[in-house]
Amino acid sequence: MADHKIKILIIDDEKNIRLTLRDILEDDGHLVLDAASGEAGLETLKRESVDLVLLDVRLPGMDGIEVLKAIRKIAEDLDVIMISGHATVGTAVDALRIGAYDFLEKPLSLARVKLAIRNLSEKQSLTKRTTLIKQSESIKYRLIGDSPQINLVLDTARRVGPTQAKVLIRGESGTGKELVAHAIHAASSRGEDAFVKFNAAAIPSELVESELFGHEKGAFTGAVGQKKGKLEMANGGTLFLDEIGDMSLSAQAKILRVLEDGKFERVGGTQTQSVDIRLLAATNKPLEEMVSTGLFREDLFYRLNVVPINLPPLREREGDIKILLNHFLAHYAAELSLSPKHFSRDAMTMLVAYPFPGNIRELRNLIERLYILSPNTEMDIHEIKPHLNQVISAEGDAAIFTETRPFSEAKRMFEERFLESQLRQHAGNISRTAKSLSMQQSNLSRKLKELGLGKP
Repeated sequence: MADHKIKILIIDDEKNIRLTLRDILEDDGHLVLDAASGEAGLETLKRESVDLVLLDVRLPGMDGIEVLKAIRKIAEDLDVIMISGHATVGTAVDALRIGAYDFLEKPLSLARVKLAIRNLSEKQSLTKRTTLIKQSESIKYRLIGDSPQINLVLDTARRVGPTQAKVLIRGESGTGKELVAHAIHAASSRGEDAFVKFNAAAIPSELVESELFGHEKGAFTGAVGQKKGKLEMANGGTLFLDEIGDMSLSAQAKILRVLEDGKFERVGGTQTQSVDIRLLAATNKPLEEMVSTGLFREDLFYRLNVVPINLPPLREREGDIKILLNHFLAHYAAELSLSPKHFSRDAMTMLVAYPFPGNIRELRNLIERLYILSPNTEMDIHEIKPHLNQVISAEGDAAIFTETRPFSEAKRMFEERFLESQLRQHAGNISRTAKSLSMQQSNLSRKLKELGLGKP
C-alpha cells in the first residue's frame, strides 16, 4: 500500500475502465472520483481539489489533448497521466510537451498503473516536504516586529535586495543582523542559491583565512588534504561576513581583492580561484574609529559601506517587545512540545519596560529558559525577576526588579523607567503614549510632572 494517499480523478468514457481503476486505487487507500467525459471532468475540477488526473486521450466531445490544455488553465501544476489504446507517438509527444506527467497504453497493466501512481505520489510527498522546509526556514529567519524602526530596515532590505550593492549592517550584539542579511538574500536574484555565514569573531584568528579561503594539502600542520573555504561554498549565492570588525588586516586585504575582481588563492596555494558572490557584512564595532587607528582598512570600509543599514536596539523599537514576547512564547511551545505559557498582566508590563541590554537574543533565551524551568502556565513577576540580566544599561536603567528596597521607592523607580521607556518607544509623543497605556492624556501629563520627567 502506498505511503502517501492522494485524491485522483479518472476521466474515461469506458465504464469498465473507470470501475477497474477505482477498485485498485481505492484498495491502495487513495480517494477516487470519476467522470465519463472531458467536460464533466473539467466541471469536477472546478469544484474539487485533486492531486492527480488519469485522462483518456479518446473521449466523446473534447478529446484528451484539449482537456489537458483546459486543465493547465484551471490548475497549472496539477499532475496528469494520459491513457490510450489508439494513440500515436505524435500524440504522446504532444501530451508530454503540454505537461502530462506520464503516458500509459491500453490495455492497461495494473502493475504499471500502480507503479506510475506510486512514483508520482512519492514525488508529490517530497515536493510538499521541501515546501514545508522552505516555509520553516523562511519563518526561522524572519525579522519579527511592526515598529516604524524595523519596517524601515525591512523596506531598505527589500529595495537593496535585487541590486548587487554591498551592504554593511550595523547594530548592537543580539539585534538580529543575520536576519537582515537573510532578508536581503531572499529579495535578491540569488535567493534560491546558497547563503553562507562566516563569523570572524567565532574562529581563532590563525584559522580565519583557512576557513574563509580554504587551503591546499600541506599548507600548514594538520592540513592533510585540500579544503574548500566559505567563499567557494557561497559561489553563485551570498556570503555573509558577520563581525567583520574582528577580521585581521591580512584577511581584510584578501576580501578586498575578492570584492574588486572576484579572485583569491587558497592558503598554501598558487592557483587563482574565481567566485561569483554577493557579499554582505555586519559589525557591532565602530569601524570609523578602527579606520582612524589603523585596525580596519579604509578602502575596504568604503567598499562595504555602499548601503549602510543601522539595526536599532530592541529598547528603541516601538511596541516590538510585546510582539516578540508573544512570538517566542508560541515558538517554544511548539518547538519543545509543551503546553503554551503566558505572562501575567504585571509581568508583561514589567518585561515591556525592561531595557533588554542583550536585545532579541536575551529575550529569546529568557523565554526558552522559562519554558524549561517554570512549572506554571501563567508566569508572574516573582518567577521572572531572577532570570533578568542584573546589569546597568548604557541608559542608566538599574536592575530595579531584582534589588530589595522600600516598596514606595521601587514603585517610583519603576514608574520613571517604565514611562521613560514608553515615551521613547512613541518618539516622545504624549498623546500616543497615553493611548497605548489606556490612560487619559491629562492623567499621563500629571504623572510625568509628578515624577519630574517634564515634557519629553
